[in-house]
Amino acid sequence: MNLSFFDQFSSPMIMGIPLVMMATVLPWLLFPNPTNKWLNNRLSTLQIWFLQKFTKQLMNPLNTNGHKWAMIFTSLMVFLITMNLLGLLPYTFTPTTQLSLNLGLAVPFWLATIVIGLRNNLTAAFGHLLPEGTPPLLIPILIIIETISLFIRPLALGVRLTANLTAGHLLIQLIATATLVLIPMMPITATLTMFVLLLLTLLEIAVAMIQAYVFVLLLSLYLQENV
Repeated sequence: MNLSFFDQFSSPMIMGIPLVMMATVLPWLLFPNPTNKWLNNRLSTLQIWFLQKFTKQLMNPLNTNGHKWAMIFTSLMVFLITMNLLGLLPYTFTPTTQLSLNLGLAVPFWLATIVIGLRNNLTAAFGHLLPEGTPPLLIPILIIIETISLFIRPLALGVRLTANLTAGHLLIQLIATATLVLIPMMPITATLTMFVLLLLTLLEIAVAMIQAYVFVLLLSLYLQENV
């Protein structure tokens, strides 16, 4: 029974083609295309307002050189939010519950920030490995610790997103299964369990959006250290 709970995280395949490829392309088809009309509809206006607010909040702490990443970060944010929210629908697959996909997003972006730091200011990039005013005896230990923490960053990005979404999906499935079992035996308890399931679903919607924002925000902080 426990194995069936984890079947939702295995990528389904049709004719040998993994559907995770289709799931990563589908979010982009759901957004309206810009038009040449003077007046946009309500959906396009709301979308433009959200993207402007998010981009402004994300780019304000960065230097002018970091503003070149605005389009990349905004696109990544929209992509992650859409995939996370679509994964909450019944009979759907959530690609962001796969650690391989999340690491495939985290490692190249993290590596790009490191390369930018090494190219623009080599001294400052290596200066982050040693805090100012460190006692001489602690210098080798702190350099090793900071180097390890630097290389752990992409792993932490991918694991954080995967763990939060996986835990939420498992809780929803466990409570939903308990509700179905309790309905014929204890209807009152099943009603309370269904109410808990509704609250958990609302919480997961918030988690899906927050985790996408945290993923992009941490990438922007890594970029801020190197520009």
